[in-house]
Amino acid sequence: MDIILLERVEKLGNIGDVVKVKDGFARNYLLPNKKALRSNEANRKVFEKNREKIVADNAAKRSEAEVEAKTIDGITLTLIRQSSNTGQLYGSVAVRDLIEALDAAGHKVSKSAIVLNKPIKAIGLYEVKVSLHPEVSVTIKVNIARSPEEAEMQAKGVNVMEAMFEKDEAGFVEAYDPNAEPGATAEVGADDAEAPAAA
Repeated sequence: MDIILLERVEKLGNIGDVVKVKDGFARNYLLPNKKALRSNEANRKVFEKNREKIVADNAAKRSEAEVEAKTIDGITLTLIRQSSNTGQLYGSVAVRDLIEALDAAGHKVSKSAIVLNKPIKAIGLYEVKVSLHPEVSVTIKVNIARSPEEAEMQAKGVNVMEAMFEKDEAGFVEAYDPNAEPGATAEVGADDAEAPAAA
């Protein structure tokens, strides 16, 4: 299907471009969201007549988005979540969680602006794209940890999972007696082991 773009669409084109897209993409996304018009003679005339207004509206929205972008760009959201010992979250972090965290930080962002290709399922530091306008996007950092202390460590660049496993390895070390019988522990001496047999 040929369509006329009413705004810049990533990987497609800019305002006024006539592009060919799959019918489903046009019918289900571009046309209902008023991002495009079907390309026919009547719509071309309507678009040309309103071109200046469409371009002016787009410029106004872009300048608003640029102002908002300056306040959001590079901020770090810290989310405290429960996870297993391996760092897998008991519930993934989705777009809704990021919207709530941004809202709590005083930033109003629409759900469609957050570009999260798949939910976050493990603790760690992540970079998430926020597209405030087709021509304006910024990156925010998301720090997911089990405690505020852990979040601070991650912010300083410490890999919390690696640090935790290093501690475990250095923890309990069993004394080893090369002459001990199989299954005997190092604390049981040879005299103690023979005592029950003599009785």
